[in-house]
Amino acid sequence: MQRVAIDEHEHGVLTHEKQELAAFDRDHMADYQRLVAELRNADIAAELYLGAGGMNAQLKYADRRGSLCAVIQGSNERDAPGGRQVVIRDLVLGAELAASTKDRADYLELRANAQFTVPEDRLVESVQEVLARHA
Repeated sequence: MQRVAIDEHEHGVLTHEKQELAAFDRDHMADYQRLVAELRNADIAAELYLGAGGMNAQLKYADRRGSLCAVIQGSNERDAPGGRQVVIRDLVLGAELAASTKDRADYLELRANAQFTVPEDRLVESVQEVLARHA
């Protein structure tokens, strides 16, 4: 079973390999619970992270838990002009890219490949794509 983590900061973050949802914006807990439920309904293990801390702390937690990806949804993504979106961050690829170059410009270009934005209705499909990369 795959794991995805979802955490919310100013952005909600979902990670994979045991998806964790970290909730910082308590006003949007129902949104994060819905995202977790969508993943679980697709047989992707997901949980709501209720701990304290910023996005970096949440991503470190997801990494310690062995998550493969993170899903991020904050106010910018929720209020996007084209409709709700989520940011998918491939934590494995991101770590590999960070270790592969010392040049910041190269790193930023490579990092763009490890993080992408999709419409919220493509959440499950996009997480499954990231999971398939690391199967």
